[in-house]
Amino acid sequence: MSRTLKIYIFFLLVLISFFIYIDAIRPKPVDWKPSYSLRDKIPFGLYVFDKESEKILSPNKVKKESNTIYEFLDPLYDADTLVSNYKIKGNILSICDNYIIDDESTKELFYFVSHGNTAFISAQNLPEIYTDSLKIETESQFDISNKVDCWLANPNLGNQKYNLNQGAGSFYFSKIDTLNTTVLGYQGTDKKKFVNFIKVKYKNGNFIIHLQPVAFTNYHLLKDNHSEYTEKVLAYMPKGNIYWMVKDQNGLIKNNSPFQYILSQPALKAAWLLFLIGILIFMIFNAKRKQRVIPIIKPLSNTTVDFTKTIGNLYYQEGDHQNLIDKKIIYFLERIRNEYLIETSVLDENFIQKLHAKTGKEIKDIEHLVYLINYQRKSYQQSIESDLIEINNAIEKIIN
Repeated sequence: MSRTLKIYIFFLLVLISFFIYIDAIRPKPVDWKPSYSLRDKIPFGLYVFDKESEKILSPNKVKKESNTIYEFLDPLYDADTLVSNYKIKGNILSICDNYIIDDESTKELFYFVSHGNTAFISAQNLPEIYTDSLKIETESQFDISNKVDCWLANPNLGNQKYNLNQGAGSFYFSKIDTLNTTVLGYQGTDKKKFVNFIKVKYKNGNFIIHLQPVAFTNYHLLKDNHSEYTEKVLAYMPKGNIYWMVKDQNGLIKNNSPFQYILSQPALKAAWLLFLIGILIFMIFNAKRKQRVIPIIKPLSNTTVDFTKTIGNLYYQEGDHQNLIDKKIIYFLERIRNEYLIETSVLDENFIQKLHAKTGKEIKDIEHLVYLINYQRKSYQQSIESDLIEINNAIEKIIN
């Protein structure tokens, strides 16, 4: 290893160490993204609720399910008995920012609720099939800030208002089916309040829908007395087993790539990118220093062509036109034999037809050339310059 290379590596390591140190001592910014992940300890994660769920939901037993609602409930439906029913009873719990559910899971959930069970959903918005089937509508308060007061409708649970001062949603129920719906909670002020918590009867069961899922996050469970609001909201869930649907919220890494964790951590990601940039710079400078000059090799000149031109000029200057004509005829016939595989010993009508078929040249030009060749072979007179020019032009028409 050269001394220069060692210097490059030393300065690269010093630079990486400097950036790692700066990143380690600087205050970490608060991540306010609404992840709703069970493993996230950021303000809007569900880490605290996950750890305290057994206590908060006591005496109900809580079981987390990582499958879709359809994958969970469909195998539990017993259609072989006299009265078809599910093998389990209880409550389905879903807490998320945006409620996304596939069509099969939606049908399965409604069917499960219709058999006397309960679905508790806390989300900022609902799919259209829910609002249509339950005869409810939601709208957004455009004048609401991320701070909002929430309270329960039942005076037995107290008149306490809980100020959700971070991450509050703006949705509320603008229309409900009063025959089948019970209002459980509000948001806003006494003069301008909006329904954000309801219970809707659906056949033999109930849907309990809450539009402020932020109340279940780490920030509000640890903020002042906000955990009381969360406990009061969950108190409306009937006694029985609770099946908490946590698909895509349990924080499991789906990608098995070893770089997944590195790229998920800002400090490691920055160090990794700096390392790649350093390697790239090293390769560029090293390749530039080590690359050898590629010599330019001139191609060999075609001396045969030069020799032929020299001999041709010699014959022409000497006035030996007959010799040039003979050599041109020999060259022409040799080319015909090699390129078109035509016998040239006899230049007759058969030869003319074959050459015409293979070259596509005008048959009159071929006939004229054959006439000139046969004439030169039989003639005893010395050829002159005009004869050379004529036979040369005739040959050029055929071979070009």
